[in-house]
Order: sequence, then C-alpha cells, then structure tokens
Amino acid sequence: MLSRVFGFGRPFSSLSEQEILALAISSEEDDARIYRSYAEGLEHDFPQSAKLFEEMAVEEDGHRAALIELHRRRFGERIPLIRREHVKGYYERKPDWLVRPLGIDKVRRQAELMERQAQLFYQEAAKRTSDASTRRLLGDLAAAEQGHETLAHELGQKYVPGAVRDEEAATERRQFILTYVQPGLAGLMDGSVSTLAPIFAAAFSTHDSWNAFVVGLAAILEVAGGLLLLVGLFTRPVAFVLAGEMAAAYFIAHAPNDFFPVNNGGDGAVLFCFIFLYLVFSGPGAWSLDRQRTATA
Repeated sequence: MLSRVFGFGRPFSSLSEQEILALAISSEEDDARIYRSYAEGLEHDFPQSAKLFEEMAVEEDGHRAALIELHRRRFGERIPLIRREHVKGYYERKPDWLVRPLGIDKVRRQAELMERQAQLFYQEAAKRTSDASTRRLLGDLAAAEQGHETLAHELGQKYVPGAVRDEEAATERRQFILTYVQPGLAGLMDGSVSTLAPIFAAAFSTHDSWNAFVVGLAAILEVAGGLLLLVGLFTRPVAFVLAGEMAAAYFIAHAPNDFFPVNNGGDGAVLFCFIFLYLVFSGPGAWSLDRQRTATA
C-alpha cells in the first residue's frame, strides 16, 4: 500500500527474466481470483453473468499453468514472491470487493480493461527476455490477451443474450431504488418534516436552547444527508455520519423509555442506523455521482 502512495518499489526495467515470470504468475493468480470473486458476487442476482466470469477465471488458470511450467524448466521449483505492488509503475487492480456494488456493464468493462492491461504487460515483458522459449510464450500470451480483450463481450453474447441482459438491468434498477433512493428519500422527508416544527416546539416547551440546537442539528443532518445519498455524493462518509446520528437519537430519545425498540418507538431509528451502516460498507451505486467522479478521475 505504501508503495502505491509514495511511489516505492523496484522499476519494471530492473526485473530479471525469472522475476518477470514470477510477476506474471502472481498476476494471473490474482486475475483468476478476482474473476471468481466477481462470479460469486453476481451469482445470486445475475447467474448468467456469473458464468461469464467463471469461464474467464478458467482462461487465467491456463495462462498460470503455462507460466509455471516454463519457470520450472528454466529456473526450477522455487518461484520468487513478487507482486504488482512491489513494482513501481506496474498496473494495479481495484479491490474486487469494490466491484459488487457496480453495475453489470461496468463490471464487464472492468474485465476488458484487465485483459488489455495484461496484454500490454506481456508485450513489454517479451521485449526484455533473450530466451527463445520465454519470448515465444510471452508473445503468445500477449496475443491471447489481445483476443481476450473482447472475451467479456463475446461471453456476454453467449451467456447474456438480449432478454437476459434486460432482465438483469431491471433487477439492478430495483436494487438501486431499494438500496439508495428509498433510504435517501425517507431521510430527506423525515428531516424536512422535522426541520422547523421540532425546533420551535423544543424551544417553547423546554425553554432550553441546547435542546433546540440538538433537534435542529439532527433535522439538518437528515435533510442534507438524505439529499446527498439520493444523488450518491460522498456516500460512505455521509452514511457513516447518519448512522451515528440514528444511534445517538435512539439512545437519547428512545432507549430511556424502554429497552425494546418496538415498545419505545425507536424501531425506525434502529432500522435506518443499520441501513446507513450497510451503505458505509457497500459504497455508492452504479449511477451515483461518486461513480461518475471516479470514472472521470
């Protein structure tokens, strides 16, 4: 991680042929694992797309086996431990857990990007080796990755025909509405209703400016946070703040009356607290402003 932030690590030009092979092996292992993780994350709601990534993982397994066999013939059984993060300027992969909230089409585009990056790596690696068998294998893998750049599209046509694609898009829209739009609107409406009335009610009934301030602050957080969640802007930090606000509201206003939420009227606060916590970990949706900002960065 520090090598990514501060630019540490060895330059690619300093790697030996054995280290290049070791880097290729670890990269193929990571790519296969990422594709299987994609398949696992999509299996429940998008089973046809999951098959797509399972087949792509099998392709990466074949590349890895060929590279290991070449390393065994040239350098023996011991493979140096070298990974992407150890090499300065080497292409990186997004953590696969970030993909699960992404849309289906964006996941497929990410797979195409992975194949294109792998192709460029093998082309550069082939230029740096003098061994005929190594150069041939790296060249063959570069050609294979160039063909596989369109593999996600081809497998999509095989496993995800038009009708299935439309069905998956409809499922994704429903998930987006239930996961992001509905909580955002609920928080917005709840905060809007409670923006002015509770402030004046608290001020007049208690003559306590602090209580009025606390209620007003909560209402402002709900209005502003609901709007930001609705458009998917700063999703994780906003959801974290709102989860904390819901927890504070429960323990301050509801818990003193009764232990159980169903009896003290705090079931809504508990529900929204866990919804917002889910958004903290799941992150923004496919159509959010956060995703657009990331894509154009």
